[in-house]
Amino acid sequence: MQCRYALHTMRTTISLEDRLAMQVRREASLRGVSVSRFIATILDDALKRTEPREAPAFRLVTVGGDGPRPGFDVDRPRTFEIGEDEAQFVPPRR
Repeated sequence: MQCRYALHTMRTTISLEDRLAMQVRREASLRGVSVSRFIATILDDALKRTEPREAPAFRLVTVGGDGPRPGFDVDRPRTFEIGEDEAQFVPPRR
C-alpha cells in the first residue's frame, strides 16, 4: 500500500535556557515521546487555541438636525417605509 500524502517537516534549532530544556526533556520522557515530538505537539496545540480578539470600536455616524421628522415614531420605523412605499407606488386619489 502506497501513502498518497507525505508529512513535511522542517529541521530547526532553538535555544532554551538550561532550566527549560531540562523540563522539556523530563516531560517528553514522561510522555514517552521525543523532545522534537513534544515541542511540536505543544506548539501545535498553542497555535490552535484562538484568543478572543477585541472587537474594533464601533462608531455610530449620525446626521445633525433637530431629531426625527415630525410624525415619525422611532419605535415603529416600518411605518415610515410604508408611507414612502405608498407615496411611490399607490396612485394619488382624485
